[in-house]
Formats: sequence, C-alpha cells, structure tokens
Amino acid sequence: SEVIRLLEKTPKNALRIPFMKALFPDAFFIYLYRDPKQVISSMIDAWQSGRFRTYPTLPGWSGKPWSLLLVPEWRSLIGKPLHHIVAHQWNTATRIMLDDLAQVDPANIQKVRYETLVMQPQREIDRICRAVNISPGNDYSILPLSRYTLSPPRTDKWQANAQLIAEVWPIVEEQAARARNFMSDIT
Repeated sequence: SEVIRLLEKTPKNALRIPFMKALFPDAFFIYLYRDPKQVISSMIDAWQSGRFRTYPTLPGWSGKPWSLLLVPEWRSLIGKPLHHIVAHQWNTATRIMLDDLAQVDPANIQKVRYETLVMQPQREIDRICRAVNISPGNDYSILPLSRYTLSPPRTDKWQANAQLIAEVWPIVEEQAARARNFMSDIT
C-alpha cells in the first residue's frame, strides 16, 4: 500500500508533538531552525500588521488582538509590551517543542536551517524527501513567497527591531542556546 505523507507547517503544531506522534506513529518531524532574532522580529511585525489575529476576542485579553500561536500561561502576558509578549511566545513554543522532540526517535527528526533552505531549496527538499522516503516530484529551485509574507526575506530585516530584541533577549537566551545546540550537527 502507498504511504501518504502530510506536510503541515503551522507554528502552533510545535505545541502538539505528542498528540501528532500518537495520531501518526510513523510521523517524521522537520525542525526548521531560523535565527531567533529573525523570528522574533518577524513575529513583532506580524502582530503590528494586524493580519495574523488568531484570537481576536480572546476572553480576558486586553491590548492588540492576540496574534499567532496561543501559548500556555498567556494570561501572565496581559498588559506586557508587545515585544515581551512575542519573546514569551517564541520562548514557550521553543521550550515545549525541544522538550517534546527529545522524546522522539532521532531517526524521525529532520533538521533544516532556514538559510540553507532559502539559498538551496532544491537540494534541501531533495535531502528531506530522501530521508522520509518520498520523491519530491516538483521543481523547487526557486521557492515562492508564502501568501502570508509581509515583505521579502532579508538577512538584516530583523535589525529594524534590534533594540526591542536586545531588551527581551534575556527572556529567550536559554532556549535560543538550546535551539542552536539542537542544530549543532547540521551545517
């Protein structure tokens, strides 16, 4: 029988790894690593854009409508500045994801660096497909922008929020180091 693989890249699924593993026992998990400063900056921009409101009427929430993934203990963020909210979102999701991936057979985890995927998409997609026993079937030499992209990727784009990120870096520093360490075997 033919094996069907579903590729799903919803950030909130970082909080659902045990559920996904129970639902799909033969699942592979692809960890897409991007520099935390870039991710946090993009998250700040996403919140500010108003285009990513996932919980527009979250009970008890005040301030900008909740955007992106809803993390455990979100109530403790009520009244915090936006960059603190985003730092806690990233930190919580990364901590939970890394903790849960530690319980997954390493043979079922593929690690990808965002920069490598953007610079060499065909090579990376071919590598991942081989690792999970599927054929790519398409030309991925140029990746189209996601329909959710606010602006085209640039490695220095995060610097627009550098001061805010520096302020919240102590919140994310430990998980950022864990994520870098998790990726240490991938060039």
